[in-house]
Amino acid sequence: MNEHENHGDGAQVNTGTPGDAAAEATAIPELVIISGMSGAGRSTAAKCLEDLGWFVVDNLPPALIPTMVDLGARSQGNVARIAVVVDVRGRRFFDNLRESLADLAAKNVKRRVLFLEASDEALVRRFESVRRPHPLQGDGRIVDGIAAERDLLRELRGDADLVIDTSSLNVHELRAKMDAQFAGEEEPELRATVMSFGYKYGLPVDADLVVDCRFLPNPHWVPELRPFTGLNEEVAGYVFNQPGAKEFLDRYAELLQLIAAGYRREGKRYVTIAVGCTGGKHRSVAMSERLAARLAAEGVETVIVHRDMGRE
Repeated sequence: MNEHENHGDGAQVNTGTPGDAAAEATAIPELVIISGMSGAGRSTAAKCLEDLGWFVVDNLPPALIPTMVDLGARSQGNVARIAVVVDVRGRRFFDNLRESLADLAAKNVKRRVLFLEASDEALVRRFESVRRPHPLQGDGRIVDGIAAERDLLRELRGDADLVIDTSSLNVHELRAKMDAQFAGEEEPELRATVMSFGYKYGLPVDADLVVDCRFLPNPHWVPELRPFTGLNEEVAGYVFNQPGAKEFLDRYAELLQLIAAGYRREGKRYVTIAVGCTGGKHRSVAMSERLAARLAAEGVETVIVHRDMGRE
């Protein structure tokens, strides 16, 4: 950190003129705050951002985040993107996080909160595999520590700009998700992930919006369509020839236009839209593909994920 402080010693002092103020604004680093459940992949996410050229600081007390951003702003462009990992190891500082976020907003700092999530079962399995206790379990069990951490992070999770559920992801899949969200040269106004899923495998915990396609007849019960997925043209044709399918797509796309406009006004830059059917193989896949195409045509950068396709 001293190296970056030394770079800032020679920075020009803002005189308060409009031109200088604009120059200073362009020098303010972009900030990502990485948090989430212990064992959910914070270290992997941080390493991925580091590989993408971000300046990463691990376990920085939240009260010092504005100071870190100020140092970056005085680095003459050498530190343009900062990622800060905040976790329960610094829990005595956690009460300062909201105050720090308010301070950053007042300075017009472009910041995002990334929250890494995972199921209790996945977290227990990971802690047991490395034979390490949970940071908050004390004299109790691993599940006690996980419950305490969920309670501590509940408000932050609700305020997160992007939630990634790593329950079923390996390290390489998490890195791919991080690359998809942060590797672009220019950040889009709004980036959407459209995810198909099967209700019998559970709701996706990282979804912002969930919609149900089970009101449509299931191609699973058509013998010649059963082996295929919603990516198949015959399956998609069957789905969208059913009463209400096209109307549903049209009206939901219109609703998403309204929601997307509100997200942009509020500065929300990521949204995960989950589309479900029974097994996540036919109806939800076909609907997700059409919905993603609609969003892309409207200028929303869109990623498609078929969570449960191929599980049967």
